[in-house]
Formats: sequence, C-alpha cells, structure tokens
Amino acid sequence: MTLPIFSQNDLEIYNEDCVTYLQRQSNDSIKFTLTSPPYDNIRNYNGYSFPFEAIAQEFWRCTQPGGVVAWNVADATVNGSETGTSMRQALYFMSLGFRLHDTMIYAKNNPMPAGVSSKRYHQAWEYIFILSKEAPETFNPIMVKAKFGHLAANMKHRGNDGELNYTKTKRNEFTKVRNIFEYSIGGGISTKDKMAFEHPAIMPEQLASDMITTWTNPGDTVFDPFAGAGTTAKMCYALGRKFTGTEISAEYCDIIKRRLDATVNPVPVEEKTKKSKKIEFANPTIFEELP
Repeated sequence: MTLPIFSQNDLEIYNEDCVTYLQRQSNDSIKFTLTSPPYDNIRNYNGYSFPFEAIAQEFWRCTQPGGVVAWNVADATVNGSETGTSMRQALYFMSLGFRLHDTMIYAKNNPMPAGVSSKRYHQAWEYIFILSKEAPETFNPIMVKAKFGHLAANMKHRGNDGELNYTKTKRNEFTKVRNIFEYSIGGGISTKDKMAFEHPAIMPEQLASDMITTWTNPGDTVFDPFAGAGTTAKMCYALGRKFTGTEISAEYCDIIKRRLDATVNPVPVEEKTKKSKKIEFANPTIFEELP
C-alpha cells in the first residue's frame, strides 16, 4: 500500500503518478478536481511524461455524478502559432461523456510581454474548462454588488388590449461575477510563500480559492493530480475542505511538504521586548533638588 508523504489536518499528498493513484480508487468517488496540468512542452517538469488520455479516462471513471473537474490549461506557441492542445483536450473530455459546463478565462493583469519582433499580442489569459459529470451538484457563485441594484426597474408588459404597461420591480442587490477571473501574478502576489516559487509554474492562491469556494462546500474533499507547489492543498486548508493530491516529482513533493508544514504548523512569532530608552539631558543640574 502506498503511504502519503504528508498526512495532517485532512491533507494528504502522495508521491506517485496520478494514473496509478486513480486506478486504486473506486468508481464515482471524487466530487471535485482542481488542477493545472503540464501545458504541452512549455516546461520540462523534471522530464516526466503526461499520458493525457489515460488520465482523462480515469477522471471520467472516478468523478461522481454531479462532480466537477476544473482544468486550467493553455497552449504552447510553436513556429509562431498556438498548438490548440487545450481545445483538443476539452473535446476529448466531452467524447468520454463530460459536459463542458463552462469555459472560464483566467486573465492575467500583468502578463509576460511578447517580444518586440513577435507578430502576436501579449498572451494574457488561460482556459479553465469546467467539466461536469451530469449537472454540477454544488454551485456557490461569487457575488458582487449590482451596479443598479439600488434602483427599481420598469418592467414592460403588454395588456389584453395591446396597451403597454410598466411595473416598478425591485432589482437584485447582488449579481454573479462574470466567467472571466482576473488576477495579478508574480512574486509576493500569487502567494507570499517564497518557497512556492521553487516550482516553475504556480497557481495563484486566489484562483484556487475562487474555484474551491464555487464548486465545493466546507468539509468536501478536493483532488489535485498535479499538486505542484501545493497551492490547492493550502487553500483547502484555509477554506475548511479536505484534500488529496498526487505529485510525481520528489523535488516538488519536498516543496509541498515544507509549504504545508509552514501553513499547518506555523512557528509563533516571538514578540520583541521593547527596551526602555535612556534619556540624556544636556544640563542635568537643572533637575537637581534645590536646597
């Protein structure tokens, strides 16, 4: 039996490939998967292979009815053009039976600029394919104040004689956010955990938080087959969810262990004792007691 390399506070990490892990799981056993897999061959990821179709098939078998897979992915640019791998992956998921429930966009407020000689605009966004097995069981939309929520609306309807009538109707005070999620990224922004940047491509903590909040409830278990720097696990801990993840790289597992240990078992910050400041007087004799 494979043992987790980290197991504490309902967080478990396994140092193995995700297909091997998933093959041990029963049918319809995973409610929500959040992951950002390797994008084409943009990064080496320590030389490990990426058997996409085998992974997708195990996702279909293991995802429970009403469950969701949030698949954050982008394309490499080869010979000046995008590969289209992301879209082919979405179509393959659909061929297995997944619904493409939503195509969300992860937009970067501060993307890496394209070179001066490039004939393309700055690449500023990635896909988040929301794949569901039947209709999603859980949906907790992120809500914001509606721009005109404080005003009543004139609702128009036509009467029996064809005349137009207007009725004042209260608007909703709050509205769902759009499916374009915008984040600033980079050092000290994606996360304040310096050790996380030892991984070549970390997920912004806020992105993970928004996806977990939307598609799960407190106490649910989240799965990440490419745990990377452990961002999904960290945000599950912060949001009161359980977590199980796999990471094939022992090097990245070490990052995850250190990061989660610092999160779950923070070292208390010692309060510095304030030293009393000695006051020097220019002419101390004026404070001497008079006879």
